[in-house]
Amino acid sequence: MYFFLRHLSIVELLYTTDIVPRILADLTSSHPQTISFWSCAAQMYFFVVLGISECCLLTAMAYDRYAAICQPLHYSTLMNQWACAAMVGTSWIMGIITATTHSSLIFTLPFPRCSIIPHFLCDILPVLRLASAGKHRSEISVMTATVVFIMIPFSLIVTSYVRILGAILAMASTQGRRKVFSTCSSHLLVVSLFFGTASITYIRPRAGSSVTTDRILSLFYTVVTPMLNPIIYTLRNKEVFNLNFSLTKSLQKPK
Repeated sequence: MYFFLRHLSIVELLYTTDIVPRILADLTSSHPQTISFWSCAAQMYFFVVLGISECCLLTAMAYDRYAAICQPLHYSTLMNQWACAAMVGTSWIMGIITATTHSSLIFTLPFPRCSIIPHFLCDILPVLRLASAGKHRSEISVMTATVVFIMIPFSLIVTSYVRILGAILAMASTQGRRKVFSTCSSHLLVVSLFFGTASITYIRPRAGSSVTTDRILSLFYTVVTPMLNPIIYTLRNKEVFNLNFSLTKSLQKPK
């Protein structure tokens, strides 16, 4: 669990670094908020790499919880060091391949010389809508990526937790149920926040979307969710909480 949490923290740190400094610079600047073509392409590329990697990592973490709870005797075999490294590596590779595909399809399209992006970042859908022509292939690519990296991972996570729920209900000990649920609750909350807002953004029909709603949803899964995740995992994890408490007490002791 901590192996995946370390990599999830790295992804979210880079994720916010790609988005938040630019937002803060635009908010504090008195000049018109402009971004160059290649800066927009770079921001979208890293945004997609890190977003897809996080989807895959959250799915791997759900499988880790399933293996620990439903297959405890085989856990060390199923989740050995090589398997964990392969899952993390696959997450990054999927993100890089998807980002390269989307960026090459979208930023080779014809755009007006001076375009206004009705958003606070270079997200796929707002930029794609600005294209003058030839965006049919890119729209198909976005739809395919949405199914592969949002709907399928979310379905796998739900399947894992359905089996975990069955294992919890089969336990005779109330304390055991509570302990198992506490190990899964943080991950469930993070999955709900991330996949909930991302799926609404990319799966919702275009006719029912508005600029304000798109901005709020994007702000939620690019800024709010990464900010809340460390708090969620810290508060729900007794080991981390006890470690922080011990460090605080040791610092307060007089020398």
